[in-house]
Amino acid sequence: MNKKIKTDAVDYLFAAILSLKDKEECYTFFEDLCTVNELLSLSQRFEVASMLRNHKTYLEIAEKTGASTATISRVNRSLNYGNDGYEIVFSRMEKEKAP
Repeated sequence: MNKKIKTDAVDYLFAAILSLKDKEECYTFFEDLCTVNELLSLSQRFEVASMLRNHKTYLEIAEKTGASTATISRVNRSLNYGNDGYEIVFSRMEKEKAP
């Protein structure tokens, strides 16, 4: 974990996020918390991560998401050398989807 982001304020934010009960509450909270562009950027990175995980090329990803190759590269670096945060979420989402 990056010690630079581990602060009381970030802990407080994460506690708030963990208190959300459904997608509608997420929309309500994140629309208040983030600008439209910030939220779209976060969702774009998540989509890029999903596509990289599914072995899509940078070109395919850039065309579908509009992400720059720099953004795709940063997300790829996080997938390969990060803290496995994406993997935790994707694994849980796949389990929830399974019959």
